[in-house]
Amino acid sequence: MLKYPQIDPVAISLGPLKIHWYGLMYLAGFLAAWWLGRRRAHRLGLSAEAIETLIFYCAIGVMLGGRFGYALFYGFEQLTDNPLWLFKLWEGGMSFHGGLTGVLVAALVFASKHNLRFFRLTDFIAPLVPIGLGAGRLGNFINHELPGRVTDVPWAMSFSHMGPELRHPSALYEFALEGVVLFLVLWWFTSQPRRTGAASGLFLLLYGVFRFSVEFVRLPDPQLGFIAFGWLTMGQLLTLPMIIGGLALIGWSRYQPIGATKASTA
Repeated sequence: MLKYPQIDPVAISLGPLKIHWYGLMYLAGFLAAWWLGRRRAHRLGLSAEAIETLIFYCAIGVMLGGRFGYALFYGFEQLTDNPLWLFKLWEGGMSFHGGLTGVLVAALVFASKHNLRFFRLTDFIAPLVPIGLGAGRLGNFINHELPGRVTDVPWAMSFSHMGPELRHPSALYEFALEGVVLFLVLWWFTSQPRRTGAASGLFLLLYGVFRFSVEFVRLPDPQLGFIAFGWLTMGQLLTLPMIIGGLALIGWSRYQPIGATKASTA
């Protein structure tokens, strides 16, 4: 049995100013994407300054898309009860699927401004994302979010705020799969030139499979519960299109060129 470490969600407290671990995890993810992106900037023929602009666009997309997505899919009733809740980011409540939508919009804007093929840009972005995803899951763990279902596996964890039952540390599963494994696979896969869309499709497919699987040992969101068949969660429902889209994009990529970046080459 493992015991949940009692970590204060507030990392730094300076009088009325409180800096939460959850926010620091997002900052770590953006900094990692910035550093890794600069290392590969030459692949898009862009300057380091342009990569910084890209990361800024994506950060805005993550924050706006993630929060609005959570409000739409998971917290609509809470939003209508208290509209100011939307701005309480330090309390958690970010939707990956909403954040992904925000990043795609940001990538579309950036690609059009720099005359880049959209899917070549998303192929570039794909391996930069998992570190942020993993860091975000650690933030969830510290915030007592994403609790697992009751289990008797040897690595079950006791969460003091959820009673004496032993549970799956599902946030750590997602950290390992969506963060560590996904990063290693995508960074290796993109170390060589690939056909347009292949890396993007692989990202969608692997994330979708990982997320769909972990949902079986993670408690459904209490405000929603199971939404179909007595087992399907909102996370699984939103993830199914990613799996299908990932497979379709991988199939489509087989007929695309290798390494072309400019839209004029399409």
